[in-house]
Amino acid sequence: MINPRHIAFLALRDVHKGAYADVALDKVLQKVKLQDIDRRLVTELVYGSVRRQRTLDTLIDQLAKKKSHQQPKDLRTILHLGLYQLCYQERIPASAAVNTTVQLAKENGFSGLTGFVNGLLRQSIRVAENDRGNSSHLPLQLPENPVERLGILHSFPDWIIQVWLEQLSFAETEQLCEWMNQSPTIDLRINPLRTSIDIVEAALQSADVLVKRLPNLPQALRLISNSGPIQNLPGFSEGWWVVQDSSAQMVSHLLDPQPGEVVIDACAAPGGKTTHMAELMGDKGKIWACDRTPSRLRKLQENARRLNLQSIQICIGDSRQFLEFQNTADRVLLDAPCSGLGTLHRHADARWRQTPETVQELSRLQKELLSHTSTFVKPGGVLVYATCTLHPAENEEVISEFLTQFPNWQIEPPSVDSPLVGYSTPQGWCKVWPHRQNMDGFFMVRLRKTNDSG
Repeated sequence: MINPRHIAFLALRDVHKGAYADVALDKVLQKVKLQDIDRRLVTELVYGSVRRQRTLDTLIDQLAKKKSHQQPKDLRTILHLGLYQLCYQERIPASAAVNTTVQLAKENGFSGLTGFVNGLLRQSIRVAENDRGNSSHLPLQLPENPVERLGILHSFPDWIIQVWLEQLSFAETEQLCEWMNQSPTIDLRINPLRTSIDIVEAALQSADVLVKRLPNLPQALRLISNSGPIQNLPGFSEGWWVVQDSSAQMVSHLLDPQPGEVVIDACAAPGGKTTHMAELMGDKGKIWACDRTPSRLRKLQENARRLNLQSIQICIGDSRQFLEFQNTADRVLLDAPCSGLGTLHRHADARWRQTPETVQELSRLQKELLSHTSTFVKPGGVLVYATCTLHPAENEEVISEFLTQFPNWQIEPPSVDSPLVGYSTPQGWCKVWPHRQNMDGFFMVRLRKTNDSG
């Protein structure tokens, strides 16, 4: 009998040694055959423990008689799993969480420390029961400082909390933190060249998969029940749909590519927006899909074949280096590499990998990409700059600096009939806040080139 918690421990141990969470999880799941319910448990335990790492470490440090430098690293990983179940998994009885964690310690060479594990977990239960008035519902002592308080309670680095508090109230920042700690939803984008939203909706419902439509997005369906492996859903092999979050679908609508145009997607892989643009153009015209990573472009090609799209041409390389595209495109999409602060719920370990320093490096890259790819646009043409981050240094500041340097460009707010009109700010750019709109965080702005100088 395969123990799902042991599988979760193996993956989490690799994460704590530096592996990416999704890679570590995929590696252990490929080696074992688990029922769907056990796969879901392993996935929840790994991603949840990684997301809540700071909170769990603080709990251990506050409850443990053995201080952190006296605890073997693998033992702390086991404690993370036990505490995560106790604090965040209401469906798992406390006794089961304690007993399975003690057993896990025993099986992994910590027989002499099972008393310590048992004592710490039971202490967390006692503290929680004695402190029912604690609004956090966790056996935690929290500091008064608002940045540290939110960072420890919701498990984010202080610098990310600071960035959000500079843009939102304390209450809204807390709502955003809570949203980012949820398991992500799955949205589909229907391919109107192959089917209709009515047909896909009916096919999914007949397969007992619950879905709902999303306002103002004519191609979007959100899965609201567990669907199993995505490739087993009706319409996958027929190219009826592709997985793409609803806020990412907005980007191509903002660009609004037309049949017969030349469009350049400057950072295209893995291709969700590229294929969407092809659909919006009726697959008529030419889309140059540029990216410097061949393996990621292969994913784009696979999706284009499955969706039966012919208008996409692959171009391997760094978009900062291309000279052949100058003044050739009616429209350009720059979906720039970014820190991903709008999609932290999808990437469990991203909050621990990004730093203020990596954000500054990305900001420089974004400015270089924007400056060069703007030369691809014909006079009178359009460029959309988009990121899935919520950091002004990668969004508003990049655009403000670009407009100062290149006065022949101006912001063009979304039209009144655009799906994005409700997301437009007074400055003309669009910003999606996840806790307000219940979709991935995004920034996007439509720019028009007013003449051929500059």
